[in-house]
Amino acid sequence: MPILRTLFAGVFLAALVLPAIAADDILDAIDQARKAYQDGNLAAAKQSLDMASQLVGQKNAENFGALLPAPLPGWTAEKIETTAVGVAMFGASSASRRYRGPDDRDVHVRITGDSAMVMQFAQLLLNPAIAGAMGKLIRIGDQRAIQTNEGTVNLVVANKFLVTVEGSAGADAKLAYAQAIDYAKLSKM
Repeated sequence: MPILRTLFAGVFLAALVLPAIAADDILDAIDQARKAYQDGNLAAAKQSLDMASQLVGQKNAENFGALLPAPLPGWTAEKIETTAVGVAMFGASSASRRYRGPDDRDVHVRITGDSAMVMQFAQLLLNPAIAGAMGKLIRIGDQRAIQTNEGTVNLVVANKFLVTVEGSAGADAKLAYAQAIDYAKLSKM
């Protein structure tokens, strides 16, 4: 019994330490940047800050992935894919997932953040005349969205995140997947 208790305590401590280790990569990069800056090595400071930014982007993408909906009844879902692209490429973190329906048509849901491009799209969505030219204005809960003639749904959440729902499935399926996202949680990120 003491062996079991010791083993349980070890597993419990490891579970507590693992999240801290993952967070340490970001803190380590920030600390390296601070030290390099204090030493006057601006190139190394920038490189370390870029690394920290990339790691934060990766963490954001993982968090977006947790908000992608489960497959609708009769549908299957592929593995969640996450990406984080650095500032040099306009910076963006995203998570996406492809869903396949019983008729073999698909829906692709993507959540993107950490990008100046999202703010530009948000400005278009806020102007009803421009947004109306891009498609039909609809509401998904409290969110204003645009649905194109092909049924693709685009919406900006909290002026920070772009949600895109597209694919070969019908407009009703795309709309159902757009409605299945937890926008309250997304807006709090």
